[in-house]
Amino acid sequence: MKKFLLAYNPVSGDAMFKKKLDDIINQFQSRNCIIMPYRTKKESFDPFFANCVRNVNADGIIAAGGDGTLHKIINMTLKENLDVPVGIIPSGTSNDFASHLGIDAKFDEYINSIITGKTQYVDVGSIGDEYFINVISAGMMTGVAHEVDTRLKNTFGKLAYYFRGLGELPRFRGLDFTIEADGEIINEKIFFVLVVNSPVVASFKNISMDAKINDGKLDMILLKQCNIPELMKIVADTVAGKTSFDNKNIIYKQASYFKFSCPDRVESDLDGELGPVLPLEIHTVSNKLKMFVL
Repeated sequence: MKKFLLAYNPVSGDAMFKKKLDDIINQFQSRNCIIMPYRTKKESFDPFFANCVRNVNADGIIAAGGDGTLHKIINMTLKENLDVPVGIIPSGTSNDFASHLGIDAKFDEYINSIITGKTQYVDVGSIGDEYFINVISAGMMTGVAHEVDTRLKNTFGKLAYYFRGLGELPRFRGLDFTIEADGEIINEKIFFVLVVNSPVVASFKNISMDAKINDGKLDMILLKQCNIPELMKIVADTVAGKTSFDNKNIIYKQASYFKFSCPDRVESDLDGELGPVLPLEIHTVSNKLKMFVL
């Protein structure tokens, strides 16, 4: 009989997952599996989590929440060297990685994939001893996710991020960045830069159509300093699902290693969570994280 640890965030998204908990447990029990709920804590690292996984000899970990919850679970899994596959039940304000995997549209099928053990290794990015599963960003707008009130997120969902982001536009200024990508040096005045693992970021599904989660590389999208009309054209194309790689204000690179530096104090964001201050060195880590897939 298989056993799974269900790590859920009680305040993720609309904070209504707790009402869905019984149905999730029933779906696993009806398939002769044991599901053990685990309430995640606010702290980024919880030593009790790894002990639970080991002591119950779990066949898998299921993260129920948004991208931030998945980020936390993956970091604890990798830092504690837990050789256990990770699955996702998307229930947060932002569920980009789950969206890329197509879980929402085929949820019952995904539950079967978890129970039957259908897995694959996926790449993750690392910065020092921190990991990210989907995206790291730096520059203007990086702090938006941390400045939106939780009540607004729960009420308006992703719109809360977009409204807050629009309010940042008048404050945009260029930042002098030096970027290294697998040995190539780029010096540019930029608004912001993304390094992504999947093509889905901020619910936009074609941020990088070439991005793959198991190719051993990460994809960088850099937005140069530009005027407001040029910026709004890029935003409009992104909302319409178009890539902007041919735009003169976009630099796109695939690499397994990046380094960012800037003379200004610039914070980063990892999967929607506050990240370290620049300079940063980003490495691609392959064949370390195993995830349940459709």
